Amino acid sequence: MKYKTAFLLFSLLSFLKSNAQCAMCRAVLESEETKSAAEGINDGIVYLMAIPYLLVGGIIFIIYKKYGTLKK
Repeated sequence: MKYKTAFLLFSLLSFLKSNAQCAMCRAVLESEETKSAAEGINDGIVYLMAIPYLLVGGIIFIIYKKYGTLKK
């Protein structure tokens, strides 16, 4: 149980400070003079990346709660 908790905390905290960009976005944003647009693009990419994981995790949790409690 201790390892599962440590893995969960590590996986949740590891993506908080990520600078994910595709090559096209990086090329466009490097030509910009202000860095606020680049930070906004990075935040949007991380937001769009997190939503599918949350949805799949929620579905797995619902299935687990529905069928996991029938074993008692």
